[in-house]
Amino acid sequence: MTVDKATITKQFIEVIPHARALGMKITRLEDGLAEIAMPYDEALIGDPETGVIHGGAVSTLMDTCSGAAVMSHPNSPGGTATINLRIDYMRAATPGQTITAHAECYHITRNVAFIRAKAFDDDFENPVATATGAFTVEAK
Repeated sequence: MTVDKATITKQFIEVIPHARALGMKITRLEDGLAEIAMPYDEALIGDPETGVIHGGAVSTLMDTCSGAAVMSHPNSPGGTATINLRIDYMRAATPGQTITAHAECYHITRNVAFIRAKAFDDDFENPVATATGAFTVEAK
């Protein structure tokens, strides 16, 4: 992957208002692979009794990470948008822990890119959520 594509993808993610508001940071970006971390923040708690982060924040993290994986794919000409994203929540994230999403763009056509993603807290053997989806591929 050229440095330009990685730089453009990072800059794109960094200017998305919701990504900034959620504190998302790209921790890994390679050809068709992305990893984004979202630190624990009390403002994101969905259940005050347990301190568990709201599922909407987790889904936003996974969607953003998946888009970054598509944009970083060598056959992707640029921008992308979500067509569909199926997220299966496996368990609540542990309060106080950073949630990290890892996404892979495993297949890309002229018009559609396909992803697989997982979200983890500190327990990398036991995902918080998994996802599969399809994203648009910007025309060349």
